[in-house]
Amino acid sequence: MSTSVGEVVVGTGPVGVEELVAVARHGAPVVLGEDALAAVARGRAVVEELAAAGGPAYGVSTGFGALATRHIPEELRERLQRSLVRSHAAGSGPEVEREVVRALMLLRLSTLATGHTGVRPRTAQLLADLLTHQITPVVREYGSLGCSGDLAPLAHCALALIGEGEVRDAAGTLMPAADALAAAGLTPVVLGAKEGLALINGTDGMLGMLVLALEDLRMLLRTADVAAAMSVEAQLGTDRVFAAELQALRPHPGQAVSAANLTLLLRESGVVASHRGPDCNRVQDAYSLRCSPQVHGAARDTMDHAALVAGRELASAIDNPVVLASEGRVESNGNFHGAPVAYVLDFLAIAAADVASISERRTDRFLDKARNHGLPPFLADDPGVDSGLMIAQYTQAAIVSELKRLAVPASVDSIPSSAMQEDHVSMGWSGARKLRRAVDGLTRVVAIEVMTAARALDLRAPLAPAPGTAAVVALLRSAGVAGPGPDRHLSPDIETTVGLVASGAVLSAAESVIGALQ
Repeated sequence: MSTSVGEVVVGTGPVGVEELVAVARHGAPVVLGEDALAAVARGRAVVEELAAAGGPAYGVSTGFGALATRHIPEELRERLQRSLVRSHAAGSGPEVEREVVRALMLLRLSTLATGHTGVRPRTAQLLADLLTHQITPVVREYGSLGCSGDLAPLAHCALALIGEGEVRDAAGTLMPAADALAAAGLTPVVLGAKEGLALINGTDGMLGMLVLALEDLRMLLRTADVAAAMSVEAQLGTDRVFAAELQALRPHPGQAVSAANLTLLLRESGVVASHRGPDCNRVQDAYSLRCSPQVHGAARDTMDHAALVAGRELASAIDNPVVLASEGRVESNGNFHGAPVAYVLDFLAIAAADVASISERRTDRFLDKARNHGLPPFLADDPGVDSGLMIAQYTQAAIVSELKRLAVPASVDSIPSSAMQEDHVSMGWSGARKLRRAVDGLTRVVAIEVMTAARALDLRAPLAPAPGTAAVVALLRSAGVAGPGPDRHLSPDIETTVGLVASGAVLSAAESVIGALQ
């Protein structure tokens, strides 16, 4: 896959992470490459030859799932595919986010482009056209068990290709799919043999959410290092425990990266230097400060494993049955099972919960006068009259508690379906949905730590913070987040800081003066 002037060209090779983000989040237009069109045509020729032969072929001349034993005569095969899409578009609940729907559409298109699904070129082209015209089918929260692919979510997308169901246009207006297609000058397709099945049988929803979560977590884990450095600094902690020679004694790569980031962030800190001499009576910092690289590093290593799995899945052609054009045959398989993706989605939710947990513990230490080394209780202006940041920590605690619940694995569950034909499922879609909530929760917890640590650093004046952490404090103040002073409505300050973390502005502020963090 390649891009040119914002345009994403889908070929027979795998989708790249940057390309997926460009299409899903930034509305990049999509074009099918010539290699993809040729591969699709070759795969379609195999399906048409098989359909004409008259023998039983799953999904071509038979029913589906537990109904696969019924032979479908040629005159009913268009109805077979149309009925499949209509019946499987059975989702319920709130609408799924636009970026998730666009991600799963792009990933399904990428699989179609391999030529292993047997769709016609015009069907693949229409899916690309929907992405380019930013026509987004309405997909509902519930319906996928993560086996036989994300059937219901993908069926809602396939429904739009035949001019049925609801979509949102580029402006976000809800309308019938037929009207949106007509407004864009597009014509619905009449599905041919196997096409309905090829459009709905993949792990594209859970994979799309995994890739988007990894994109967010790469930024968030570096931002968590920024927050930890601010907390270590403002709580008069030591940076000596982050030395490279100490990390080398336990050579986990993520730990070394996090410790190096903390060392860089705390370099030239007047606050740290103020208690570095022989008069310092601090022997060891609390675990939440001292062990930040061990926790943040473990999360990084978990993320790297998840990225490895995501890369393999991006390079996969998921369908059942699958077309082997070079051999002129169509074969059933089990590659649609979502277990590989489901596991790492759960792993990441666990990591997000733990990084948030240690962030909340660092924050709480600021608010307790017995542990904050000379700062006012709750960082309040007039303790007793003012409550300071007392309730901000309550908000953190509530989110961390929720994250612990979201860390309960979805992939260990399985509920049989389709009259016991599909008797073991991955629940990967559910794992992906809860991971999205976990990423949002982690963003908020880290933001509250940043906001709290920034106030504490202000209270350490005239001691000067490190250049990187000082840049973050300056960012918050320029955005209107209050420093020390009498109580004011706190929620807007929290939400502003959440926005600065989520956008990457906090990370960028630190990196603008100390260089890129790893």
